[in-house]
Amino acid sequence: MMMKDMILIMVGLIILILGVLIGVAFLTLLERKVLGYIQIRKGPNKLGIMGILQPFSDAIKLFSKEQVYPKYSNYLSYYFSPVISFILSLLVWMVIPYYFNMVSFSLGFMFFFCCMSLGVYGVMVAGWSSNSNYALLGGLRAVAQTISYEVSLALIMLSSILMIMDYNLLKFYEYQENVWFFMIMIPLGMMFLVSSLAETNRTPFDFAEGESELVSGFNVEYSSGGFALIFLAEYSSILFMSMLFVLLYMGGYNLSLIFYIKLSLISFFFLWVRGTLPRYRYDKLMYLAWKSYLPISLNFLLMIIGVIILF
Repeated sequence: MMMKDMILIMVGLIILILGVLIGVAFLTLLERKVLGYIQIRKGPNKLGIMGILQPFSDAIKLFSKEQVYPKYSNYLSYYFSPVISFILSLLVWMVIPYYFNMVSFSLGFMFFFCCMSLGVYGVMVAGWSSNSNYALLGGLRAVAQTISYEVSLALIMLSSILMIMDYNLLKFYEYQENVWFFMIMIPLGMMFLVSSLAETNRTPFDFAEGESELVSGFNVEYSSGGFALIFLAEYSSILFMSMLFVLLYMGGYNLSLIFYIKLSLISFFFLWVRGTLPRYRYDKLMYLAWKSYLPISLNFLLMIIGVIILF
């Protein structure tokens, strides 16, 4: 590959990462506004026009605070686990199927599965290395939850992959020009959305951060920059899972305003759920994954394989 191409790809990736970070900043603002209006209050409205500069103020405050760490923590793993979580959540964006100047490759799905599986380690190490009972419990909960839902999520995605017989995310647009996959796979689409909530540790599945019983869970010992990176990783994952849902079930990727409106609506769904639903009970979460979602997604997969063999 020419050096010029390499430089162009690097510049493209940097622009993509900056775009994601700005998107994450305004997603946090949107969340605080949405939660505010759900609870019949304003949300942040002082900084800038209607509080529009609030995310940047929060970032400056968090990153300029002194880094405090527990005396008995495993310092290196404690320090680097938020960084690794953040890098993984940004790395997964490389599969976004731009038509130009990007690392758009035919095995995008496989790369996504790899990054998604590695994401568990960031939470697990963050909980363990803090050397706090609450943080460890939060980490263990998050790992059990994420692994449980990854199984059904992978099977749900396999159904979509079998529909088009390709791992390339760009192909989904071509196959959904006439009808969205959501219309013909409504149960799978709804299960994908709920599994995304569990995968990103969001309400009603935010057991890793169960404030009422775990004092904020795996991130309880983090402050300043470490906490900010964990926060950024979570919101970056929310945006990515929203984008993946639009790609798989709502018409695929095309360079139009409609795509971004759909992406914003699915992201809004994550925030809306947080404002309206109470936390699930932990055993019910596990039963939902293993006794409901796994059999349904397996049956759908077998049905799609049967249809492909027949026709």
